[in-house]
Amino acid sequence: MTSMRISRLAERSGVPATTLRFYEGEGLLPAGRTPAGYRVYGEDVLERLAFIGAAKHPGLSLEEIGELLRVWEAGACRDVKADLRPRIAARLAGAEARAVELAAFTASLHGALAHLDALPDRAGRCDPECGFLAPAPPREAPGRRAGEQEAERWRTAPMACSLTGEDLRERTAR
Repeated sequence: MTSMRISRLAERSGVPATTLRFYEGEGLLPAGRTPAGYRVYGEDVLERLAFIGAAKHPGLSLEEIGELLRVWEAGACRDVKADLRPRIAARLAGAEARAVELAAFTASLHGALAHLDALPDRAGRCDPECGFLAPAPPREAPGRRAGEQEAERWRTAPMACSLTGEDLRERTAR
């Protein structure tokens, strides 16, 4: 069995020595020691590092990678696949949930921008009469059916008011 020190492994694998030491500390990468205390690795570690890199790609935690490595070491590819599938499915569900949240946030920003663009350009200070301090009307939620969106369109319809000052307060009071 050929052995190599950490600098050679880093060079051959493209993984920095600091990361290799970290992986060893986390129990992902076993290392032998020379009588002088230097880390030494066998050729098989290159394949292990490739597996760790592949497992990091879908966002698995180091703890999950450690669990998956134990399955991988047992040797059956179908077992690795069976263990990996629910982990990736969970990541996918989380990503899809975040995408929905991001779409709602994006719609909110579009609404805020449209609200800002619709405000009058006043020379005076921003106050309740300029409209900036009023909340922007809600935008259509992503994923709603067309009929629901049409039925709720009145909530986001643009409107303009030419009343100012005392006239506006009087109309609002009525």
